[in-house]
Amino acid sequence: MADQPAFPANLREQVIAFFQSDAGSDHDAVELADLFAGIAAAGNLPGRLDALVRLIEWTRMADVEAGADVPPDRFRLVKFVRVIESVPAARRSVQDTFAEILSETEGVNLFGDTGVPGDRGFLAEFAERVMRRLLPQPSDEHDLSRLVARLYSGRNAVERLRALAPEVFHRIVEPLTPAERPEMWAPLRAAFTDGFRLLAIRVEAQGLSAKLRARSHPATVANSPFHRIARSSRALIDAWKAGEDVFAQLQSWRQQYAECREEIAEISRRLESEGVSVDIVYGIEVLERCLARMHTMLEFVESPHGPARSAAIHRLLVTLIVAAHEDRSVRHLVRTDLHLLQRKIVDRSGKAGEHYVARNLREYRHIWFAAAGGGLLMVLTAAVKLKVTHTGLPLFVEGMLAGLNYAVSFMILQHFHLMLATKQPAMTAAALATLLRSRNRIERLDRVVEFTVRICSSQFAAAVANVIFVFLGVFVFSYLWQLALGRDYLGVKEAERVFETLSPVNSGTVFYAALTGVILWIAAMIGGWFDNWAVYHRLPQAIADHRLGQRFGRKRMARFAGIVSRNMAGWGTNISLGFLLGLTPVLGLFVGLPLDVRHVTLSSGMLAFACASLDGWFTTGWFFWALAGVATMFVLNLSVSFFLSLYTAARAYELERRELAVLGMRLLRRLMSRPLDFVLPRRIEEQDSGVRTQDSGFRSQ
Repeated sequence: MADQPAFPANLREQVIAFFQSDAGSDHDAVELADLFAGIAAAGNLPGRLDALVRLIEWTRMADVEAGADVPPDRFRLVKFVRVIESVPAARRSVQDTFAEILSETEGVNLFGDTGVPGDRGFLAEFAERVMRRLLPQPSDEHDLSRLVARLYSGRNAVERLRALAPEVFHRIVEPLTPAERPEMWAPLRAAFTDGFRLLAIRVEAQGLSAKLRARSHPATVANSPFHRIARSSRALIDAWKAGEDVFAQLQSWRQQYAECREEIAEISRRLESEGVSVDIVYGIEVLERCLARMHTMLEFVESPHGPARSAAIHRLLVTLIVAAHEDRSVRHLVRTDLHLLQRKIVDRSGKAGEHYVARNLREYRHIWFAAAGGGLLMVLTAAVKLKVTHTGLPLFVEGMLAGLNYAVSFMILQHFHLMLATKQPAMTAAALATLLRSRNRIERLDRVVEFTVRICSSQFAAAVANVIFVFLGVFVFSYLWQLALGRDYLGVKEAERVFETLSPVNSGTVFYAALTGVILWIAAMIGGWFDNWAVYHRLPQAIADHRLGQRFGRKRMARFAGIVSRNMAGWGTNISLGFLLGLTPVLGLFVGLPLDVRHVTLSSGMLAFACASLDGWFTTGWFFWALAGVATMFVLNLSVSFFLSLYTAARAYELERRELAVLGMRLLRRLMSRPLDFVLPRRIEEQDSGVRTQDSGFRSQ
């Protein structure tokens, strides 16, 4: 005999009676009975949705009297399951509620759109998600995806559902999918098939777009796996909806699915060699999401009735709920679509960083000479900087001239292969992260420790050479200036002002030095981005093929293209670093924030100019405070830029934090046992024979 719907009061009494007769006295009985009565009494869609949400939220609450052996948020759920299994009126009431909700809602968006990036592109999608966070959203009660987001609004709720035991989930599914009521789930079945068709259309449209087709294997549109899988998907889902056997079609679909995966892998490989575009990565993400969703949906299609199908429903439900969360997350969008670009930037910065690490004494001496030349060049840079800042120019003009001064100096450094210590850390940290991911865990930690020791000794050598030779160069420059013009380069007040601004106690030197480390890291990332941008747009090839070759010769244009290709990252880093250093103080004055920069080599030059302009400078306390400020800059400039770059590279390569912590402990032990290894080249010569093979393999990557 078919179960007859009960009035809310009668249903409430039946649930309470079940607990008294079968489960014993229970303080949750009244609450659960009231929830069932509320479901039965709901007379419209908003009321049914509210009643269903209250019931599901009640089942998640941990029972304070539950035993220690009962998992949290499961005790009440089991009570609910036992009620719908044992009380026909309660089971029928829940079934009717689901049937009415499904008949009044639209589920196509849940299957075909939720969690799948739209066609707007990365920037438009980013703006849309930000606006959804800032502005209140209208309630759309007829969209089933909104109900899912409402039921599982937090990450904890999703994790509880994911961890739900398969047998418990099957006990929930069985009473809610009665064989005698197939019409109950017919609207959801129709939404399922339409959603699958939408996903197939998205795969075809995205896979055959010009930006992805240009990076795929050469093939006609008819032979593209993205076209063939869309056609196969439509035939498969139509046959399944008609109740036909789809085993053969499923096998064919999976073969085409594997071919689509191979094509996506080929596009990713091309990106690695030709440069990364956020829009292309976004398109790949659309394909990945659509194909993964379709694969999960077909697991449900091919599953037989019983526990296997309940398990497939569970996997699909968790997938949809997680997708609903990711669909609203700005952080997830940025992390997913910028990840490959971030890794490519780090790769290109890491290649440049290899040149700043000495493997033997000969290369160590080269770093000394190159850094000495860099220090001498910074003499002129510091001299121009002092004149620009003490002339009383308008702020914008002062910032632009200071930035131009820095940028030109850094470009000369690059052209003559000179070195500046503070430009090294961001690049050597990227090189270190590249080495971390290129070795197996057993071998790489010991090798990475040795490589890090060489990084530290190389950077220490460059910094010491920079500071020593900028001091020597300034004193020579000041002596010649005095001979030629009969006066000091700086006035007494200007020199005293320099001493005051460099003190680590009486000024913002500590903060400004750390900020300069951040600027050094940003400039390195800009350089890597510019290199990737130029490669992606094939700028060197465009230069080599330019029509100017008819006038100047193809060989000259090809040589110029080679120069551009080799120096793009350096140009981007140097120019951006110069203007960031020059304009940051101006920006601070404009917005009223205490912003300034403290670059160790440039500040050393300015300190030397101040010393040369004052008598008895060595015996004053100002000098020692300023010298302490320079030492502070040395530590903060290098350490902040190094650790920011290492963190960025670790995120890009998805390195485990635990492994970085182990590396840090090993480095600390090495520093405590042999501290001179970090500053002297003695050990480098001894280690060279043992790690040369490793480094040659690393540098060839």
